[in-house]
Amino acid sequence: MSTRVGRTGSARSPIQLASLAVGAVFLLVGILGFIPGITTDYDHLQWAGHESHAKLFGVFAVSVLHNIVHLVFGVLGLLAAASAATARTFLIGGGVVYLVLWLYGLLIDEHSDANFVPLNDADNWLHLGLGLGMIALGALLPRTVATTVDRRR
Repeated sequence: MSTRVGRTGSARSPIQLASLAVGAVFLLVGILGFIPGITTDYDHLQWAGHESHAKLFGVFAVSVLHNIVHLVFGVLGLLAAASAATARTFLIGGGVVYLVLWLYGLLIDEHSDANFVPLNDADNWLHLGLGLGMIALGALLPRTVATTVDRRR
């Protein structure tokens, strides 16, 4: 069986690999949010708030603050992959944060000053999926590396 080996020489567990993958996706999304064309109406990108009419992939409402949050989550995911315990904390804790953000998005008016992130229906559905997915990964993935024993000896 093939295992991935980290810089310390130890193999990464599935939960650590998930933290790396989730972190990398967040980093990518944060970067893409600053690229005109991938982010439509880029000239309407605001620091924060519902006045930002820029949309990542033409669907997800974004602002500079929103993109920075994605970048921070990405860095946290990569750093958390250093150990199984921190990867689990990142995935479950981050999942809870995204479920809270989903609830917040459901409760506020998209066109009010309370929508400081900004959020729209597509963001809300994505946050629900991210929250549930991250919690599931953190709760269900093994924290140890599976090893195989050569029984032919």
